[in-house]
Amino acid sequence: MVAKIGSKAPNLGVSKWVQGLPTNIDKEKDNVVLVEVFQVNCPGCFLYGIPQAIDIYQKYRKEGVTVLGIATAFEDFDKNTIENLELLLTKGEVIGETLKALSQYGQLVDGNKLPYKIPFPVGMDLLKKDDEPMSKTKIDEIIQANVPGFESYSENQKSEIMERVKQYLKSKEYSAQTFEEFTLRGTPSTIIIDKKGILRDVAFGTNDFLEENIKKLLKE
Repeated sequence: MVAKIGSKAPNLGVSKWVQGLPTNIDKEKDNVVLVEVFQVNCPGCFLYGIPQAIDIYQKYRKEGVTVLGIATAFEDFDKNTIENLELLLTKGEVIGETLKALSQYGQLVDGNKLPYKIPFPVGMDLLKKDDEPMSKTKIDEIIQANVPGFESYSENQKSEIMERVKQYLKSKEYSAQTFEEFTLRGTPSTIIIDKKGILRDVAFGTNDFLEENIKKLLKE
C-alpha cells in the first residue's frame, strides 16, 4: 500500500519498538500523530529533525499529540542498524557521520554521546532483503515520487536521472517498509496524521511549518 495524502494512513512497518510501548497509527486515534523518520548515520537528523520533534513532544504531548520516531535505512546499511539504534537509545552514543558532524559543532558530551535523551517511542523500520530484479516499473515509481515534472526535462537530463536511479537500485541491499510506503525522499522526514487517522502531510528536510501544521490539526 502506498500512502496518499488525504487518505487513511497505513500502519508503520516496525521490526521492533526499541524504546517505549509498542503502538501504531491505528492505536493513536483521536490524537494528532507526528512521525519523525531518521537514520542513525544522518547528521541532519540530529542537528534539525530530532530536536524539532522533541520540541513538539514537550509542548504538545498533553494537548493530544503523539510523537513517534522511526529509524530507517535506505543507505549505509552497515551503520543504520538496529544495534546502533539500541546504542543511541540506551547509552546516547552516536556513530559514523553523525559522530563527526556533532563533534565538529560541539554538540556531544563524553566524546560520543548526545547531551539529551529522545523522550518518545522509537521503532526500527521493517527492512527486507531486496532481491527484486530491477524493472522499468520500479524505476518509474522512484522517479515519479522524487522528480516532479520529470517529463519537462530534456532527453539527456532524463537519461542522467534514470542512470542515477539504476545505480541507486544496484546499491540497495534492503527495502524499508515505512520509508517506501510513505514514498519518503530521504531523512530527516516528518509524517503527520490527523485525529481520524488521515495522512495530512509528508515533508523532507527542515520543516519550517511543522508546529503551525500541528496547531491547525489540534483545532480540528
